[in-house]
Amino acid sequence: MGKKITKADLVEQIYQSTNLPKSNISLITDNLLAEIKNALCDGCTIELRKFGTFELRLRKGRENSRNPKTGKTVKVEPHNVVVFRSGKELKEKIWNTKNTK
Repeated sequence: MGKKITKADLVEQIYQSTNLPKSNISLITDNLLAEIKNALCDGCTIELRKFGTFELRLRKGRENSRNPKTGKTVKVEPHNVVVFRSGKELKEKIWNTKNTK
């Protein structure tokens, strides 16, 4: 795996390329993430062309799951999970990136 990039890192990178005030970039980033979160909670699919798609999928419940800390058997209810599918352009760019382990 590569280096971890935080929201602050993204704000800094956008600032370097645009020279917009960091406070504006941070506000826009916060609003974008909030809108994505709200749309997913409303059951919407978010499609960002040339990047990818975020969508909800229902994960089936299981009767005999095991809690790894206690070893006890627990029941897991069906629940939603967020799935990301990368777009064609992102897939191609990642495919052609050299592995830097």
